[in-house]
Amino acid sequence: MHKLWSDAAKRTEPYVPGEQLNDPDIIKLNTNESPYGPSPNVIEAIQKEVSHHLQLYPAPDAEALRDDIGRYYQLDKEHIFVGNGSDEVLAFSFMAFFNTDARIQFPSVTYSFYPVYAKLFHIPYEEVPLNQDFTIPVESFFQSDGGIIMANPNAPTGIYLSLENVETIAANNSDQVVIMDEAYIDFAPASAASLVQDYPNLLIVQTMSKSRSLAGLRIGFAIGQPHLIEALFRIKDSFNSYTMDRLALAGAAAAMKDDHYFQETTEEIIRTREWLIPEMKKRGFSVLPSAANFIFTTHSTVKAETLYNELKRRKILIRHFQNPAIANHVRITIGTEKQMEQLLRAIDAIIA
Repeated sequence: MHKLWSDAAKRTEPYVPGEQLNDPDIIKLNTNESPYGPSPNVIEAIQKEVSHHLQLYPAPDAEALRDDIGRYYQLDKEHIFVGNGSDEVLAFSFMAFFNTDARIQFPSVTYSFYPVYAKLFHIPYEEVPLNQDFTIPVESFFQSDGGIIMANPNAPTGIYLSLENVETIAANNSDQVVIMDEAYIDFAPASAASLVQDYPNLLIVQTMSKSRSLAGLRIGFAIGQPHLIEALFRIKDSFNSYTMDRLALAGAAAAMKDDHYFQETTEEIIRTREWLIPEMKKRGFSVLPSAANFIFTTHSTVKAETLYNELKRRKILIRHFQNPAIANHVRITIGTEKQMEQLLRAIDAIIA
C-alpha cells in the first residue's frame, strides 16, 4: 500500500466484476446481462438526443424519468431517486442511512459489493449465515443495530424472499432503514415496491441493466417514501449534481415506456430458465430454485472450478466465486435458447 493513500483507500477491498474478454466469439454468461438488445425505441431516443441536446447539461433531478418510473409503480416522482447505475444508488444509500457507530447486517452469501461499501465508509457490519439450503434466516434480521441490506432475489443464489418475509423484516426494524436490492426482481414473482407506502423505513433499489437490457447505459433507481428520497438527493448533490447523462436519461425513459418489449424479453428469459433447469438436472447438476436471470448450480462429480475452466477453454464464460461457502458452485446467466443449447453441448463433452 502506498504511503500517500488515505485510510479509506488502504482499508477498502475493491469489488471484482466478472471477466470482460475482448473476444467476439465468447458466449458471455458470467455478468447477468440480457441476451437481447434494448427496445428499438431506446435507440431512436438516444439518436435524437445525440443530434440535438448534448451541448446542454442534463436535468440534475432527472424529473421526467422519475415521473416515468413513478407511473409504472403507481407512485409520484417524490418517491423515486435515479442514479448512475444501481451501484451508485447503493453507495449513496450506505452514506445516507448507515452510521459508523452502529452495525448493519446482510447475508454472508450475497452481492459482494456490500462489504466493499461498508469498509469504504467505515460502517461496522455483520454477515449473517444463510440456512443450509441457502435461504435467508428471516428472524436473524430482526432488531438490527444499524440497518439491513439484502438482495432479493439473492445474488448469486437466485433465491426469492417472499413479500410477507420482506414485510416482516421491515416491521421488525422500524427504527432502521431496510434496503431491498431488487436487481433481478423482474424475473421474480413480485417487487416489494408495493410495500413502501406502508413502511417509512423501506427502500427498494432496482436497475435497468438486466430486464431492460441497458447495462451499457448505467441506470439505477430507488423507490421509497419522500423523506428517504430526500436523503439520497442530499448525498448526491454533495458529490455531483449531474450524475445521469442525457443519453442515459433519454434511453431509460424510452425503455420504461415500451412495456410490450420489456414483457416480451423478460418472459422469454424466464421461459428459457425454466427449460434449462431440468436439462441441467438430467446431467447430474443440483440447481437452486431461481427467480433471477441466472441459475446457481453444482455438479455431483465435476468440480466447479474445473467446469469454469473447461467452459472458458471452449469460449463460454460463467462465474465462479472464491468464497469457501460457495466455491463448488457456479452461476450461469440465462442467454438465448441457442446459447443454452451450446452450453449444454459443451457440458456434455466435459462430463464425458
